[in-house]
Amino acid sequence: MRFLFACGGTAGHINPAVGVAGRLRELLPDCEILFIGAEGKMETELVPREGYNIRTVSISNLSRQLSGEGLLHNFKAARDLLKSVPACRKILREFSPDVVVGTGGYVCYPVLSQAARLGIPTAVHESNAEPGLTTRMLERDVRLILVGFESARANYRHPDKVRVTGTPVRLGFMRGDRKTAKAALGLNPEEPLVVSIWGSLGATEMNKTVAGFIKLGMERGGFRLIHSAGKRGIDSMTRYMKEELGLSGWEEAGFSVRDYIYDMPQVMAAADLVLCRSGASTLAELAAMGKPAVLVPSPNVVHNHQEKNARVLERAGAAKVLLEGEATPEKLLETVSELLSDRPALEAMSRAMEDMAVENATDEITSLVLSLAAGE
Repeated sequence: MRFLFACGGTAGHINPAVGVAGRLRELLPDCEILFIGAEGKMETELVPREGYNIRTVSISNLSRQLSGEGLLHNFKAARDLLKSVPACRKILREFSPDVVVGTGGYVCYPVLSQAARLGIPTAVHESNAEPGLTTRMLERDVRLILVGFESARANYRHPDKVRVTGTPVRLGFMRGDRKTAKAALGLNPEEPLVVSIWGSLGATEMNKTVAGFIKLGMERGGFRLIHSAGKRGIDSMTRYMKEELGLSGWEEAGFSVRDYIYDMPQVMAAADLVLCRSGASTLAELAAMGKPAVLVPSPNVVHNHQEKNARVLERAGAAKVLLEGEATPEKLLETVSELLSDRPALEAMSRAMEDMAVENATDEITSLVLSLAAGE
């Protein structure tokens, strides 16, 4: 069988596809898997690292800015979309997949719409409760719409197509022991580890906040940190730490700043506490591993869906929520120190997080994909 995945833009769109692809490969070692992504975007690096082939097309997102620059960007985006349609159609005909699955990102539209026109079974996965623009545009064309939350069903004009599956995670997030992972990373199993991630591309304001948090943490001590500054943020963050905060030697002091955490399943397994945004894919990974978290929802998302996601976990006792305006370096350190010093409370959060996991999400989606491929 042949399976084609369309995804891209951020790790939150890429990782669910990788999770399902990994399960398909386990079940059908001889199957062929191909990804399609946007030229020059993160998927062109992450997908090959997972051992899959990827083809790319030139396509970009729409700008919401009502300015000359925004209009120019959207003119180019429209032009690229028109060019991407025949390019995607060509790839589909050459690869001839049994089923096509989209897991988010603007590349999904030309791939899945053309697959549907060619009569290839299609499914799109939407991890957020509020469907994005691409998912709305594809609703009429695709065979199945896979969603993360039961409450999301009401947001679609064709509820008969909707299947509630949860959000799939990569296989590595299903396994992992904290002490074993710490030992593999060369860390003291008894020393608390905080992992800080704010999106695969980085977040300027949170990088500055974490820089201040690192300065205070170096003064106080008592824990180690692994922080992902993002591909776009690593240079500006380290420069800010050196020039504005006068810091040096943070790596030697146990505060690691990386552009991206490529070994995320292992690093997450080692973590005692995670500081992060509250995108649905990230939350699914936290739940799969039972990791307590301090969530700072992104204020720059449509319909404020990240805060809605975060509040669900907060009400369940699995996470603490700080809005971005509240998340000063001082408040972040206070919250982290309070949690790390109260092991029973941290363990209770961990159990609550585990209870939020949809353990069979990857298997459920894999089963639906196989059914589509078999013509059912």
